[in-house]
Amino acid sequence: MGGRVARVARTWAVVLGVVAASTLLPAAPAAAHNSLTGSDPRDGARLAVAPERIELRFLATPKEATTEVTVTGPDNVAATGGAPAFSGKRVTVPFRPGAAGLYIVTYRLASDDGHPVKGEIRFTLTTGTPAESPSASAPPTSAAPTSAAPTPASPTPAAAGTDDDGGTGWLWAAGAVVVLAALGGGLLLRRRAARR
Repeated sequence: MGGRVARVARTWAVVLGVVAASTLLPAAPAAAHNSLTGSDPRDGARLAVAPERIELRFLATPKEATTEVTVTGPDNVAATGGAPAFSGKRVTVPFRPGAAGLYIVTYRLASDDGHPVKGEIRFTLTTGTPAESPSASAPPTSAAPTSAAPTPASPTPAAAGTDDDGGTGWLWAAGAVVVLAALGGGLLLRRRAARR
């Protein structure tokens, strides 16, 4: 009976090992891709008070030379109040609120592997200043430095759009490692108990 339990435990350990390996191996190349992990205001937020700045948080540190952030409000009026500031994995852009309505924050940056990452955050300002006439407003401008290097013209990976998984791939891998460690420990305890 003890031999059969040990064989079943070994079989499960091998199966889980294969599953864990298949989970970890595809994650290694994808680690070079940067992605958005959060923002303030969050995507889909409804705000009665306009924020002073917009913050974007990324999985890896964005490079100033290849990062562009644009904010537009109702009627495609520019709402960027200045150049972005970089602090580690965070990029903040001064916000210049206008009329109440939908504001769209678009970002584009290059990952360490050279692939462009782009997406957008949308939030609604429920109160605002009177809308400017479209002729009086400047066209939306990029908040990127003027010396920005061109990004490669390769296709954007599917995981780099607005369907951000929040970097949870490593959580699955860590969970698989914990399960394997628990199974291995249980197998060792069973073997020791069987020998006594």
